[in-house]
Amino acid sequence: MSDKFSTIEQQASYGVGRQMGEQLAANPFEGIDIPAVQAGLADAFSGSESQVSMEDLQTAFTEISRRLQEEQEKKAAEASAEGEAFLAENAKRDEVTVTDSGLQYEVLVQGEGDKPTLESTVRTHYHGTFINGEVFDSSVSRGQPAEFPVNGVIAGWTEALQLMPVGTKLKLFVPQHLAYGERGAGASIPPYSTLVFEVELLDIL
Repeated sequence: MSDKFSTIEQQASYGVGRQMGEQLAANPFEGIDIPAVQAGLADAFSGSESQVSMEDLQTAFTEISRRLQEEQEKKAAEASAEGEAFLAENAKRDEVTVTDSGLQYEVLVQGEGDKPTLESTVRTHYHGTFINGEVFDSSVSRGQPAEFPVNGVIAGWTEALQLMPVGTKLKLFVPQHLAYGERGAGASIPPYSTLVFEVELLDIL
């Protein structure tokens, strides 16, 4: 650790700057200029006159916002197309069943218990990945089964669970329109993502 910031005031000030930097890093734009950020912060704190006119600031903010929106739309279109191509190829496999909604599933273990209904609450283990294999959520990794109402999850899960006798384990290939669609899910699941789950139905509660 550096001893550059040795006083309580310096350390707290540095912490404020780090927090602001983390916020910027979480929502960056291409070409962001940190010295200019520092100058704006210093001028605002000291009450100095802005070095950039309000008109130019508004123009700059509008343009950056447009660029970010354009980039998001580009990524969404790419994700949607990539997902559609993956599902089209996956559907050719003999072990994959495709439902009328577009949900795809593969039976890994066939259970013999009761099937849940739309009104049921279930206990499951699951492992969720993107189509590139990257894990975004896993009750298996946490070592803790998840409990939830059948009608309280994404549409692809709601449909699949009602096809599963207790003890069944399916591999689900969920199109974006049966997952989180154009909104995505927070920072973990981008918009228009096709998702893959291994889901084991442990019990109906």
